[in-house]
Amino acid sequence: QVQLVESGGGLVQAGGSLRLSCAASGRTFSGYAMGWFRQAPGKERDFVAAITWNAGRTYYADSVKGRFTISRDNAKNTVYLQMNSLKPEDTAVYYCAAKIGPRLTSRRDEYDYWGQGTQVTVSS
Repeated sequence: QVQLVESGGGLVQAGGSLRLSCAASGRTFSGYAMGWFRQAPGKERDFVAAITWNAGRTYYADSVKGRFTISRDNAKNTVYLQMNSLKPEDTAVYYCAAKIGPRLTSRRDEYDYWGQGTQVTVSS
């Protein structure tokens, strides 16, 4: 079992930056691929970014490529999402997720554990 707790959300103006953190506890964090997803009101939960257990590979949704960066620190059991050049359409609840196994995927049904989410609001 893995417990995930997100933090770092908030209100920011368009063009600004935020860094989200996801702290993991429980089973060995380094054994999991990690992902970030987001869900805007009335919409599906969409893939944002993912990273392999050793940070050797990353994968991004086209909508955030070049603006967001996913990283992880296995010594701290934490995964990060650095978000730059934020836009109002980035407003959503952001969730981190853990996936058993090495393969990166954007499919939310392939992730095994989820956090409770943190709200990000970008004002225009």
